[in-house]
Amino acid sequence: MTEPVNATPTQIEALADKGPLAPPRSQWKDVWDQLRKHKGAMFGGGFLVFITLAVILGPYLWQVDAQKLDIRNKDLRPIWTALWDATAKTAWNRPFGTDQLGRDQLAQILQGGRTSMAVGWAAMVLSLIIGTVVGVLAGFVRKADGLLMRLTDLFLSLPILPLLLVAVTLFRQPLREAFGPEGGMFVLIVGIIAITSWMPTARIVRGDILALKEREFILAARSIGTTPFRIVQRHLLPNVLSPIMVSATLGLATAIITESALSFLGVGFPSDFPTWGKMLADAVQRMQQFPERVYLPGIAISLTVLSVNYLGDGLRDALDPRIRGR
Repeated sequence: MTEPVNATPTQIEALADKGPLAPPRSQWKDVWDQLRKHKGAMFGGGFLVFITLAVILGPYLWQVDAQKLDIRNKDLRPIWTALWDATAKTAWNRPFGTDQLGRDQLAQILQGGRTSMAVGWAAMVLSLIIGTVVGVLAGFVRKADGLLMRLTDLFLSLPILPLLLVAVTLFRQPLREAFGPEGGMFVLIVGIIAITSWMPTARIVRGDILALKEREFILAARSIGTTPFRIVQRHLLPNVLSPIMVSATLGLATAIITESALSFLGVGFPSDFPTWGKMLADAVQRMQQFPERVYLPGIAISLTVLSVNYLGDGLRDALDPRIRGR
């Protein structure tokens, strides 16, 4: 037998590490690095932050009452219309013009955006909580799966818009008496939107829970006596965070559109309370003479929903480990 050849010092040095190992990177650092590469997500996130800050801080900077009637200054055009129409009635203290009752359009957009965004965020959070709870219970508790999924199918089969109109008709007056005209409608619209939009989140979470609960780390946690609640809290929920966040962005867009549709149909907030949908409804009759009254709130709704969808698309890619590792 031949003797093994001893490794020379040069060979040993070649196998040694040439430098210190890189420190471990956090998952959220990787997510942020991936998200920065998605131009649509960065545009969406930036515009969403901008419009949110605008509707929150705007009424404090532009201190004009959105509900104040100024008949002497009614039907003012935006100041930029003077660029092509020298006869247009404009005023620098009303840069976005006024409506047929003299209400300032800029103040209405800011105040209406605050209402629409508040409804969207609140309805999204509530629907996300309902959908996550139902999805986790259906996926983790086998006996509850059939009942909860049939309930989900029942809600999915309901016609949403007629259901919204019936609910508003039945519960509008009691809630107005309990919380006031604006507060009652806010509670009613948020509750209706949340109750009718939690189903996709529940289905997505249930599917991921069913796949995760048979994985080795869940079986190992059960073998050492970990309680079911601890398994859900520590191991399952963090691993379904990605679809929940994507569903949250889509839910925000859906809630904003639904609130705008209800206000446009005249079953939302009171007639003198500004929202983007209510501004559209008020402008329809005179949209040929004053088209800016339609496209200003319309652009606000469209850009907000588009930015939310772009942000959701970017989050889906950034939170997917198969894409994040590329």
